[in-house]
Amino acid sequence: MELKKSEEVNNERLRFPMIFVGLLFTGSLVLASFTYSTPAEDKGDSLIAVRDSDTGFEEEVNVEEPPETPPEEQQAPITPPPSEETPEQETKPEPPPRNVTPPPPPIPPGPKPQPVKKAEIVDFPDVEASFPGGPAAMKKWIQENVQYPEIARELGDQGRVYVTFVVEPDGSITGVDVMRGGITDELNREAKRLVRNMPKWEAGEVKGEKVRARCRLPITFTLQ
Repeated sequence: MELKKSEEVNNERLRFPMIFVGLLFTGSLVLASFTYSTPAEDKGDSLIAVRDSDTGFEEEVNVEEPPETPPEEQQAPITPPPSEETPEQETKPEPPPRNVTPPPPPIPPGPKPQPVKKAEIVDFPDVEASFPGGPAAMKKWIQENVQYPEIARELGDQGRVYVTFVVEPDGSITGVDVMRGGITDELNREAKRLVRNMPKWEAGEVKGEKVRARCRLPITFTLQ
């Protein structure tokens, strides 16, 4: 016995899937209408942007860090030479001292002392200058104080030396010198030494006043 299929039953089974497919298709069209936008004109900007980005990436990757320079090769910083002109320091005025007494007025200088002029030397006074005690006392004093030079004694030098000198008003002796007849340097020095070491003489006088009198004295050196 053959079974016959009813056409109504088959249509009922296919209606629900078709409705679902239609809804799905309609929803996809609506979604596509919202998301669809007109593509912007491509003028090569995107390509350039891609190339720039790629190039930048490659540069970042390929850049190598420069090697560190050793400390010996690093140049020391050059300091500028000091300027010759130094800034002038501002001088602040010092405050005036307090309770300071003014200095006394300067004393006017007095008259300058004039050099004392020595009196003239008299060659021939009224009263001759003399050794205290007379010629005999002078001869004795010379014999007691003479120091005969050893060289003159060994060589046998002897003779007379004339000595000139000045007797001051106070009796002191100045200006001793050998007048003439010098025998040897040793005997001349000894004659001058004797006269300088003599005691004070009696000063010469002119009209009762003591003066500077010039005297001449022969000293004889004799070997015994």
